[in-house]
Amino acid sequence: MRLYAVVAAGGFRRYATYRVATAAGVFTNTVFGLIVAYTYIALWDERPRLGGYDLPEALTYVWLGQALLMTCAMMGGGFEDELIERIRTGDIAIDLYRPADLQLWWLAGDLGRAAFHLLGRGIVPMVLGSLAFDLVFPASPLTWLAFFVSVALGVVVSFAVRFLVALSAFWLMDGAGVMQICWLATLFFSGMLLPLNLFPGVLGEVARALPWSSLLQVPADVFLGKHTGWSLVQAYAFQAGWAVALLAAGRTLQRVATRRVVVQGG
Repeated sequence: MRLYAVVAAGGFRRYATYRVATAAGVFTNTVFGLIVAYTYIALWDERPRLGGYDLPEALTYVWLGQALLMTCAMMGGGFEDELIERIRTGDIAIDLYRPADLQLWWLAGDLGRAAFHLLGRGIVPMVLGSLAFDLVFPASPLTWLAFFVSVALGVVVSFAVRFLVALSAFWLMDGAGVMQICWLATLFFSGMLLPLNLFPGVLGEVARALPWSSLLQVPADVFLGKHTGWSLVQAYAFQAGWAVALLAAGRTLQRVATRRVVVQGG
């Protein structure tokens, strides 16, 4: 496990070197947060308590979305482009013969990336948002802890989805199209555009049952105190269940791809 801890630390340091890009990202997140926040104000003025949120909670949801946008790589920007390129060029064969698990290696690096983005591009927009609007922050340290646990589970779910998409390049040779479809699905079904609680009928039920809701909707509701006690346990079970299922699917696909590489290499 020490190896993967080193890889995670390396992932953190790697993204920490791009200081100008981080500053630009903070600016972008803040601008988009302001635009969406004022849109939400207009919407909640017409429909108070929409989706079960009052206006301060809805505005908090907006800024949580900006904080978790890059943390959970909802628009990409993680390991997947590099992994797809290594598959396309054949360099993945070297990775498969290394004495390290391919999935755990990339997961460790992605956890380091997520930790940096949570600190580097998450805190500042939230602080700026709180200066401009009346936001809701947990009063209990336990709620903060529960939130960070939920975010960590969301990051793992995000990684597992993107790992599956990246491995599709073994058969498609170019995962760009699949990745773009994944980004669109992530933005829509994570609750980034609108809280999933606002989705009507069957669409809402389906959206909340899909893995992407683990990236924003569930952590945001934990932050806002919507999940406590047994409800919090169920939220964790939902996220952990998707994480285990998707990681297992990725490991199965990895084994199939490894056999493919071995046969072709032989």
